[in-house]
Amino acid sequence: MAFFASGKRVMPDIANGLRFAAAPTFALMAVLNAMARDGRADPICSAMPPGAPLGDMTVMYLLMCAFHLVPWLKRIGGFRR
Repeated sequence: MAFFASGKRVMPDIANGLRFAAAPTFALMAVLNAMARDGRADPICSAMPPGAPLGDMTVMYLLMCAFHLVPWLKRIGGFRR
């Protein structure tokens, strides 16, 4: 952990911000990738056959967004109590 001379912990604050930034970032990447598609396969997924259900980068970004929703769900659940 990083400490300043005043003794304030900085790294946990940065990590907390990054946790909350991950899901919206991946959601935005999924939207941008879906809008930019022109029918060709993504270069990173070119080994996948056309029409493969999980061979699309948009699907990968949506899955990553779903896995990073935990901090948001905990915060929403905490406000209801």
